[in-house]
Amino acid sequence: MNPTAMPILSWSFARRLLRLGPLALVAGWLALVSTCSPRETLLTEVRSLGVLRIATINSPTSYYIGSNGEPTGFEYDLAAGFARHLGVTLDIRVAANPPEAAQLVLAGEAHLAAAGLAATDARRSRFRFTRPLQSVVPLLVYRKGARRPSGLGELSGTLRVVAGSAHAELLHRLREASFPHLQWEETAEQESEELLLAVSGGDLDYTIANSNLVAINQRYYPNLATAFAIADAQPLAWAFSAQRDDSLLRAAESYFDQLGAAELSRIHDRYFGHIEQVDSLGALTLATHVDTRLPRYRAAFEKAAEVTGLDWRLLAAIGYQESHWDPNAVSPTGVRGIMQLTAATAELMSLSNREDPAQSILGGSRYFRMLLDRLPPEIVEPDRTWLALIAYNIGYGHLLDVRQLTAQQGGDPNRWLDVRDRLPLLTQSKWYSRLRYGYARGHEARTYVGNVRTYYDMLVWLTGVPAQPPAPSSAAPEERPPPSKETSDPLRIDSPIL
Repeated sequence: MNPTAMPILSWSFARRLLRLGPLALVAGWLALVSTCSPRETLLTEVRSLGVLRIATINSPTSYYIGSNGEPTGFEYDLAAGFARHLGVTLDIRVAANPPEAAQLVLAGEAHLAAAGLAATDARRSRFRFTRPLQSVVPLLVYRKGARRPSGLGELSGTLRVVAGSAHAELLHRLREASFPHLQWEETAEQESEELLLAVSGGDLDYTIANSNLVAINQRYYPNLATAFAIADAQPLAWAFSAQRDDSLLRAAESYFDQLGAAELSRIHDRYFGHIEQVDSLGALTLATHVDTRLPRYRAAFEKAAEVTGLDWRLLAAIGYQESHWDPNAVSPTGVRGIMQLTAATAELMSLSNREDPAQSILGGSRYFRMLLDRLPPEIVEPDRTWLALIAYNIGYGHLLDVRQLTAQQGGDPNRWLDVRDRLPLLTQSKWYSRLRYGYARGHEARTYVGNVRTYYDMLVWLTGVPAQPPAPSSAAPEERPPPSKETSDPLRIDSPIL
């Protein structure tokens, strides 16, 4: 019986009651009413429990445990914010793959699935979806060095996808429409990342994976290559059971409205804004240098991390971007050493030899810490680190300029995304002629920050701990760089690192 509908007496049942008298008829009607009390809404249920249960997957695109031992990830950040919005705690149910996460919702074991689920037509009969939270392209992936197919009709090996996935749905539709002889395998034992690893290792010929997951894994498995897109971009969204009312869905949409497009973009950038920054050759080169060069300097980076209160892998990522950990590196502008310090910066940091690896690493790390500390307190992580990297690359003065320009154009000067979009303007006379510090290679700074972010992620992965955006801790006062006449004025930075 519909829990929200008025109970209706059958005519035959009503006639039997009438024979017993009008009082019996009323009693029968009341009995039916008592068994059809409306079921509480899903939103009321969540608030009554004080818990929001979500089904998700353990993946760099959704949810994982960060390097500090705390949960993180794009879907997790959004879900945690939604739970705070509702005033309840968050309960995580980890599924093996997105289809399994969806089944947990249908089974009533989770209130919603936040697992990178594609909002396909086939799923809309069973689920209600929120607005798209991101868009991805399903790609056919093969191993670099093998023959690259130009279409599904040219596959000459085993194609395997996750059972019940959106990719499996796509293949069924494509076989019916255009490729009647198309064959593939579906597995419930492996998830998408495992299938990508199998392709990279030569144990599987092909798989299909979403573009964001492919881009992340190509950094770690350079043998992965993409052949073609098997469909247009697909929206990924949260899924709610169509068997329940839409009250929790409406609450989620209200939360996204309150969050705003700018904040949603910021959270997305935190996890995906830099994943395509370094190509497969760059990833392979870094992996090689981790084995051949980093062991000589790791202790120095770890010592610098102790002094500055920063993650040593962030410092190593800066050093790698600057010199590929080559102590003899010299740029055309005259900066030298692993951290590529100018003579003025070396003097500022009281270094006797900027080409000495230990001195360069400690001096560059202390200088970055100084820049980080100079930023206004209203700039929060991870934007704080990204903006400090701009200053390390092109100078603190130019950072002040681009933040000023961002504010003038209606952007938020405390947000990396807004500042990032204005960096190229520092190369245009129309804009830099109006600014205090003038011309700067803004395009380079934008690339610089993206590279450091990517190298940091890769170093964390290569050292065996899941990555997350860095959140620098505060160094003890006695461990900070000593004050000097150059640092007394926050506008005075005469030694930008170019």
